[in-house]
Amino acid sequence: MPPTDAGAGTGPRPAQPDSTTRHAATEGPLSPLFGRLTVQDEEPDSEDTLELCLPAKFVALRAGATTSLLGRLATWGSVVTPAGSFRLTPVRLDRDLSLVHRWMNDPAVAEFWELAGPRTRTEHHLRAQLHGDGRSVPCLGVLDGTPMSYWEIYRADLDPLARHYPARPHDTGIHLLVGDAADRGRGLGSVLLRAVAGLILDRRPPCARVVAEPDLRNTPSVAAFLSAGFRFAAEVDLPGKRAALMIRDRVLRDVL
Repeated sequence: MPPTDAGAGTGPRPAQPDSTTRHAATEGPLSPLFGRLTVQDEEPDSEDTLELCLPAKFVALRAGATTSLLGRLATWGSVVTPAGSFRLTPVRLDRDLSLVHRWMNDPAVAEFWELAGPRTRTEHHLRAQLHGDGRSVPCLGVLDGTPMSYWEIYRADLDPLARHYPARPHDTGIHLLVGDAADRGRGLGSVLLRAVAGLILDRRPPCARVVAEPDLRNTPSVAAFLSAGFRFAAEVDLPGKRAALMIRDRVLRDVL
Protein backbone atom coordinates (compact mmCIF):
# COMPACT_ATOMS: atom_id res chain seq x y z
CA MET A 1 0.00 0.00 0.00
CA PRO A 2 1.25 3.52 -0.59
CA PRO A 3 2.12 6.11 2.06
CA THR A 4 0.15 8.65 4.06
CA ASP A 5 2.89 11.17 4.71
CA ALA A 6 2.58 14.87 4.15
CA GLY A 7 6.14 15.60 3.18
CA ALA A 8 8.41 13.98 0.67
CA GLY A 9 6.49 10.81 0.39
CA THR A 10 4.13 12.79 2.45
CA GLY A 11 3.11 10.06 4.68
CA PRO A 12 2.48 6.47 5.59
CA ARG A 13 1.53 3.86 3.12
CA PRO A 14 -2.09 2.89 2.56
CA ALA A 15 -3.65 -0.48 2.90
CA GLN A 16 -3.30 -2.66 -0.15
CA PRO A 17 -6.35 -4.54 -1.37
CA ASP A 18 -4.27 -7.09 -3.21
CA SER A 19 -0.82 -7.70 -4.61
CA THR A 20 -1.41 -5.28 -7.48
CA THR A 21 -3.25 -2.35 -5.91
CA ARG A 22 -1.89 -0.05 -3.23
CA HIS A 23 -3.23 2.92 -1.41
CA ALA A 24 -1.04 5.82 -0.76
CA ALA A 25 -0.62 9.14 0.64
CA THR A 26 0.88 12.70 2.43
CA GLU A 27 4.18 16.52 4.52
CA GLY A 28 7.28 16.60 6.56
CA PRO A 29 6.96 13.24 5.04
CA LEU A 30 3.76 11.27 5.68
CA SER A 31 3.14 7.65 4.59
CA PRO A 32 0.43 4.89 5.20
CA LEU A 33 0.33 1.09 5.61
CA PHE A 34 -2.11 -1.32 7.11
CA GLY A 35 -1.67 -3.80 9.90
CA ARG A 36 -2.87 -5.10 13.22
CA LEU A 37 -3.88 -2.95 16.15
CA THR A 38 -1.80 -3.62 19.24
CA VAL A 39 -4.32 -1.96 21.55
CA GLN A 40 -8.08 -2.23 21.66
CA ASP A 41 -10.27 0.62 20.46
CA GLU A 42 -11.47 2.72 23.33
CA GLU A 43 -15.11 2.27 22.30
CA PRO A 44 -16.13 -1.36 22.84
CA ASP A 45 -19.29 -1.05 20.77
CA SER A 46 -17.46 -0.09 17.58
CA GLU A 47 -18.07 -2.41 14.65
CA ASP A 48 -15.39 -4.54 13.06
CA THR A 49 -15.64 -4.56 9.28
CA LEU A 50 -13.61 -7.02 7.24
CA GLU A 51 -12.68 -6.44 3.62
CA LEU A 52 -15.74 -6.60 1.43
CA CYS A 53 -15.49 -8.90 -1.57
CA LEU A 54 -17.85 -7.31 -4.03
CA PRO A 55 -19.68 -9.56 -6.53
CA ALA A 56 -18.35 -9.48 -10.09
CA LYS A 57 -21.77 -8.30 -11.32
CA PHE A 58 -21.63 -5.30 -9.01
CA VAL A 59 -18.09 -4.44 -10.10
CA ALA A 60 -19.21 -4.55 -13.74
CA LEU A 61 -22.06 -2.18 -12.98
CA ARG A 62 -19.72 0.18 -11.17
CA ALA A 63 -17.44 0.30 -14.21
CA GLY A 64 -20.17 2.04 -16.18
CA ALA A 65 -21.45 4.22 -13.37
CA THR A 66 -20.91 7.93 -12.86
CA THR A 67 -20.42 7.52 -9.13
CA SER A 68 -18.13 5.33 -7.05
CA LEU A 69 -18.27 3.86 -3.57
CA LEU A 70 -17.03 7.29 -2.52
CA GLY A 71 -19.74 9.22 -4.33
CA ARG A 72 -19.16 11.90 -6.97
CA LEU A 73 -15.68 12.92 -5.89
CA ALA A 74 -15.16 14.91 -9.08
CA THR A 75 -17.95 17.27 -7.99
CA TRP A 76 -16.61 17.99 -4.51
CA GLY A 77 -15.38 21.38 -5.63
CA SER A 78 -12.68 23.59 -4.12
CA VAL A 79 -12.00 24.77 -0.59
CA VAL A 80 -10.23 27.94 0.55
CA THR A 81 -7.14 27.25 2.68
CA PRO A 82 -4.45 29.51 4.18
CA ALA A 83 -2.26 28.40 1.25
CA GLY A 84 -4.82 29.17 -1.47
CA SER A 85 -7.74 27.57 -3.26
CA PHE A 86 -7.44 23.77 -3.21
CA ARG A 87 -9.36 21.00 -4.93
CA LEU A 88 -9.08 17.31 -5.67
CA THR A 89 -9.43 16.17 -9.27
CA PRO A 90 -9.55 12.46 -10.20
CA VAL A 91 -6.50 11.30 -12.15
CA ARG A 92 -6.72 10.93 -15.92
CA LEU A 93 -4.02 8.71 -17.37
CA ASP A 94 -3.71 10.62 -20.64
CA ARG A 95 -3.16 13.87 -18.78
CA ASP A 96 -1.51 12.97 -15.46
CA LEU A 97 0.56 9.80 -15.85
CA SER A 98 3.86 11.56 -16.64
CA LEU A 99 3.55 13.87 -13.65
CA VAL A 100 2.65 11.15 -11.16
CA HIS A 101 5.42 8.92 -12.56
CA ARG A 102 7.97 11.71 -12.01
CA TRP A 103 6.83 12.21 -8.44
CA MET A 104 6.98 8.48 -7.68
CA ASN A 105 10.61 8.44 -8.80
CA ASP A 106 11.66 11.18 -6.40
CA PRO A 107 13.84 9.32 -3.85
CA ALA A 108 12.07 11.01 -0.93
CA VAL A 109 8.70 9.80 -2.23
CA ALA A 110 9.92 6.36 -3.31
CA GLU A 111 11.14 5.66 0.24
CA PHE A 112 7.53 5.44 1.38
CA TRP A 113 5.51 4.64 -1.72
CA GLU A 114 7.86 2.06 -3.20
CA LEU A 115 6.60 2.75 -6.72
CA ALA A 116 9.78 4.02 -8.31
CA GLY A 117 10.66 2.46 -11.64
CA PRO A 118 9.40 2.47 -15.22
CA ARG A 119 6.36 4.40 -16.34
CA THR A 120 4.42 1.15 -16.69
CA ARG A 121 4.66 0.54 -12.95
CA THR A 122 2.96 3.84 -12.15
CA GLU A 123 0.41 3.21 -14.88
CA HIS A 124 -0.44 -0.22 -13.49
CA HIS A 125 -0.90 1.23 -10.00
CA LEU A 126 -3.27 3.91 -11.27
CA ARG A 127 -5.22 1.62 -13.63
CA ALA A 128 -5.87 -0.85 -10.82
CA GLN A 129 -7.83 1.88 -9.04
CA LEU A 130 -9.38 3.56 -12.07
CA HIS A 131 -10.74 0.26 -13.37
CA GLY A 132 -11.51 -1.22 -9.97
CA ASP A 133 -14.79 -1.26 -8.03
CA GLY A 134 -14.57 2.37 -6.95
CA ARG A 135 -13.39 1.86 -3.39
CA SER A 136 -10.22 3.91 -4.08
CA VAL A 137 -9.93 7.03 -6.22
CA PRO A 138 -6.50 8.43 -7.23
CA CYS A 139 -6.49 12.23 -7.40
CA LEU A 140 -4.28 15.21 -8.05
CA GLY A 141 -4.29 17.95 -5.46
CA VAL A 142 -4.53 21.27 -7.30
CA LEU A 143 -3.48 24.41 -5.41
CA ASP A 144 -4.35 27.74 -7.05
CA GLY A 145 -4.62 25.98 -10.40
CA THR A 146 -1.33 24.05 -10.13
CA PRO A 147 -1.20 20.25 -9.59
CA MET A 148 1.19 19.80 -6.67
CA SER A 149 0.23 16.65 -4.78
CA TYR A 150 -1.13 13.13 -5.29
CA TRP A 151 -3.89 11.65 -3.14
CA GLU A 152 -5.72 8.38 -2.81
CA ILE A 153 -9.12 8.63 -1.17
CA TYR A 154 -10.39 5.19 -0.23
CA ARG A 155 -13.06 3.34 1.71
CA ALA A 156 -11.10 2.13 4.72
CA ASP A 157 -14.02 0.01 5.88
CA LEU A 158 -13.85 -1.98 2.61
CA ASP A 159 -10.06 -2.21 2.58
CA PRO A 160 -7.77 -4.90 4.04
CA LEU A 161 -6.89 -2.23 6.64
CA ALA A 162 -10.28 -2.95 8.21
CA ARG A 163 -8.96 -6.33 9.34
CA HIS A 164 -6.53 -4.59 11.65
CA TYR A 165 -8.53 -1.95 13.49
CA PRO A 166 -12.14 -1.61 14.69
CA ALA A 167 -13.46 -0.12 11.46
CA ARG A 168 -16.87 1.49 11.17
CA PRO A 169 -19.11 1.75 8.12
CA HIS A 170 -17.99 4.50 5.74
CA ASP A 171 -14.62 5.11 7.42
CA THR A 172 -12.63 6.92 4.72
CA GLY A 173 -8.86 6.73 4.35
CA ILE A 174 -6.40 9.13 2.79
CA HIS A 175 -2.92 8.70 1.33
CA LEU A 176 -0.91 11.69 0.16
CA LEU A 177 2.38 12.77 -1.29
CA VAL A 178 3.51 16.31 -1.94
CA GLY A 179 5.17 16.31 -5.35
CA ASP A 180 7.90 18.95 -5.32
CA ALA A 181 10.61 19.37 -2.70
CA ALA A 182 9.94 23.13 -2.56
CA ASP A 183 6.45 22.43 -1.19
CA ARG A 184 7.67 20.18 1.63
CA GLY A 185 8.75 20.96 5.15
CA ARG A 186 6.88 24.28 5.50
CA GLY A 187 3.62 23.20 7.04
CA LEU A 188 1.74 22.79 3.77
CA GLY A 189 1.02 19.13 4.47
CA SER A 190 -0.94 19.95 7.63
CA VAL A 191 -2.94 22.62 5.80
CA LEU A 192 -3.88 20.23 3.00
CA LEU A 193 -4.63 17.31 5.31
CA ARG A 194 -7.06 19.44 7.29
CA ALA A 195 -8.65 20.70 4.07
CA VAL A 196 -9.10 17.24 2.55
CA ALA A 197 -10.39 15.72 5.79
CA GLY A 198 -12.89 18.58 5.91
CA LEU A 199 -13.93 17.96 2.31
CA ILE A 200 -14.53 14.27 3.02
CA LEU A 201 -16.65 14.99 6.09
CA ASP A 202 -18.62 17.70 4.27
CA ARG A 203 -19.21 15.76 1.04
CA ARG A 204 -19.74 12.32 2.60
CA PRO A 205 -22.38 12.71 5.35
CA PRO A 206 -22.36 8.96 6.24
CA CYS A 207 -18.63 9.17 7.04
CA ALA A 208 -17.94 9.88 10.71
CA ARG A 209 -14.15 9.35 10.64
CA VAL A 210 -11.20 9.98 8.34
CA VAL A 211 -8.26 7.64 8.99
CA ALA A 212 -4.58 7.40 8.08
CA GLU A 213 -1.58 5.26 9.07
CA PRO A 214 1.78 7.11 8.97
CA ASP A 215 4.95 5.22 9.84
CA LEU A 216 5.50 5.60 13.59
CA ARG A 217 9.14 6.50 12.94
CA ASN A 218 8.10 9.29 10.61
CA THR A 219 7.70 11.96 13.26
CA PRO A 220 7.20 14.84 10.77
CA SER A 221 4.31 12.93 9.23
CA VAL A 222 2.68 12.12 12.57
CA ALA A 223 3.14 15.75 13.64
CA ALA A 224 1.47 16.95 10.44
CA PHE A 225 -1.59 14.80 11.09
CA LEU A 226 -1.81 16.00 14.68
CA SER A 227 -1.59 19.61 13.49
CA ALA A 228 -4.37 18.87 11.01
CA GLY A 229 -6.78 17.83 13.78
CA PHE A 230 -6.20 14.07 13.73
CA ARG A 231 -5.78 12.21 17.01
CA PHE A 232 -3.40 9.35 17.71
CA ALA A 233 -5.59 6.29 18.27
CA ALA A 234 -3.19 3.33 18.46
CA GLU A 235 -0.02 1.70 17.18
CA VAL A 236 -0.58 -0.88 14.45
CA ASP A 237 1.72 -3.49 12.98
CA LEU A 238 1.56 -3.29 9.19
CA PRO A 239 3.57 -5.09 6.52
CA GLY A 240 7.01 -3.52 6.65
CA LYS A 241 6.30 -0.97 9.35
CA ARG A 242 4.78 -0.08 12.66
CA ALA A 243 2.24 2.65 12.06
CA ALA A 244 0.41 5.32 13.98
CA LEU A 245 -3.33 5.00 13.46
CA MET A 246 -4.54 8.59 13.09
CA ILE A 247 -8.23 9.47 13.19
CA ARG A 248 -10.07 12.69 12.40
CA ASP A 249 -13.49 12.53 14.06
CA ARG A 250 -16.49 14.42 12.75
CA VAL A 251 -17.66 15.10 16.32
CA LEU A 252 -14.29 16.63 17.23
CA ARG A 253 -13.62 18.62 14.05
CA ASP A 254 -14.57 21.94 15.69
CA VAL A 255 -12.29 21.44 18.70
CA LEU A 256 -9.18 19.87 17.10
